[in-house]
Amino acid sequence: MDNLPEERRQTKDLWVYLMRGLAIGGWLLFILAFAVAYYAAPEAQYGMYRYHGIEVRKFWLVPLTGYLYVVLWSSALSSYLCLFIDKYRSRRKSDNKHFNLILLMLISISWISYILIDVKA
Repeated sequence: MDNLPEERRQTKDLWVYLMRGLAIGGWLLFILAFAVAYYAAPEAQYGMYRYHGIEVRKFWLVPLTGYLYVVLWSSALSSYLCLFIDKYRSRRKSDNKHFNLILLMLISISWISYILIDVKA
């Protein structure tokens, strides 16, 4: 443990605070996307609904789906910008790799792809 390199950074600069803000904002947008998707997605058709003859919506709500696209693209863009800033700011091997932001960007883009395929069908 004593052979760790000496930390020479004096204080955290503006870029660190910007990256943290973008990361937190991206995750908050992703959580907001869950709420929007709950109302935009088709409803589940349970057996009890069919038995009682209750109508169930089987299509995506187009206006809410537009909001969902914007929220998901904003989340993916936020994580991409954070990764972009980190690429040019970090210089040490011991700096954080930000796997959570890579995961956030991949999940957001794959969710957008799923919605595009499912809405068109």
